[in-house]
Amino acid sequence: MPRRTATMLASTLVLIALLCAGVLIKVPYSEMSPGPTVNTLGTAGGEPVLQVSGHKTFPTSGHLNMTTVRVTGADYSMNLVEVVYGWLAHDSIVVPHSTLYPDGKTEEQSTQENAEEFSQSQESAKVAALRELKLPVATRVVVSSVVKGSPAEGKLHAGDVVREVDGKKVREPGDVAKLVTQRKPGEKVVFTVVPTKDAEAAEKAHKEPTTTEKVTVTTEKAKDNGRPIVGIQAGTDHTFPFTIDIKLADVGGPSAGLMFSLGIVDKLTAKDMTGGKFVAGTGTIDEKGKVGPIGGIQMKTVGARKAGAEYFLTPKDNCATAAADVPDGLTLVKVDTLDDAVEAMDGIRTGDTARLPKCTTD
Repeated sequence: MPRRTATMLASTLVLIALLCAGVLIKVPYSEMSPGPTVNTLGTAGGEPVLQVSGHKTFPTSGHLNMTTVRVTGADYSMNLVEVVYGWLAHDSIVVPHSTLYPDGKTEEQSTQENAEEFSQSQESAKVAALRELKLPVATRVVVSSVVKGSPAEGKLHAGDVVREVDGKKVREPGDVAKLVTQRKPGEKVVFTVVPTKDAEAAEKAHKEPTTTEKVTVTTEKAKDNGRPIVGIQAGTDHTFPFTIDIKLADVGGPSAGLMFSLGIVDKLTAKDMTGGKFVAGTGTIDEKGKVGPIGGIQMKTVGARKAGAEYFLTPKDNCATAAADVPDGLTLVKVDTLDDAVEAMDGIRTGDTARLPKCTTD
């Protein structure tokens, strides 16, 4: 066999061996890539993403797309070939597995956490949108959870609205713990509550609940610090003057908050917010309308542009990263609050793009 042919054959065999080894070698990395985008003004799964009843709505046009990132599962181990391909690809990012799934988080735990964050983001989006429109939103203190085996188990329930503790009005969650700790371990605490079923019935009717019950719970000593406790976690809940439903399956995490808020504002105002333009974006949102940063920003801009977006509403703290690699034809608009986003939409709608605050790498 000629030397040249033998060398080529040997090289080919070595390459095949390396590829086989690369497929078999598992490495602790995960991959992020652009996920689907959904128009919050449109439909998903055959029904409207945003549904409002009990209040007048107005026609909308264009797109206000939320964006997602597709990630490899917590239980999936990438091989060396996949990692190298991911590093070389423009539309994916390879990161250490622990970045996406810290502390050995399982697929089930991650899914549950994402579902809870998504649910909370919807609640915050509704509150922020209605406050932006100067519509009333009532806040109340509720029992968020009850510790199993605690004195409160079977007496207080998640969803109960807490009006008073020992006859003193409760205005925020911290008031509950403060009033309970004024007792000594073994003493009784009287809670004045609206039971969950009555609170839910009143909320559906958009009325203030009037039925209350007094529930007596005996405190016990906390194991870690000896403080008196009853075994509940207090939180906040909101009641709205009309019904807003967000219907979107197979999506998790808090990053759609901003786009949900904008979609709600658009549906409840006579002015067409987009003017028919294709706008996408991302960002968490709190009840005061503050927009927060998210992960995978570059994957979201790629996914948005592929879907047809011309403008991308970008959280201020993500701007520098996003601006480092902007898809052609996409304008990144910096937003820090829901007010910023609404104002930016005015510029996009009217074509006055010179006034838009653009993202830069600085």
